[in-house]
Amino acid sequence: MAQAAATAVVPVEIVGWPTRFVGGDGGTRRLFEEPLVPGATVRSILRGLSGRFPDLEAALWHDGALGEHIEVLVNDAVLGIQHELDSPLAAGDRIALLAQFMGGR
Repeated sequence: MAQAAATAVVPVEIVGWPTRFVGGDGGTRRLFEEPLVPGATVRSILRGLSGRFPDLEAALWHDGALGEHIEVLVNDAVLGIQHELDSPLAAGDRIALLAQFMGGR
């Protein structure tokens, strides 16, 4: 009996207070493995994940664009440096969602 080929995934790690949008406590990390389908982009992976978590969807997306309170990293680089929302993803790529901290004195 032949073994089925392993399905490629894109790990999506959520760190800090955004974990409360995906069933976490807001102070730790949650890791999800999203299927890497042909043509997958940063946007499609984030849409797939946030589509299962309405609170994450509301926090992450504003009028169809990314909001400003959650930082998106692809392979440890802030979105916009080496990848854009519509950049294709490949095996080995990973995404992180980090709490963006703002403030002043």
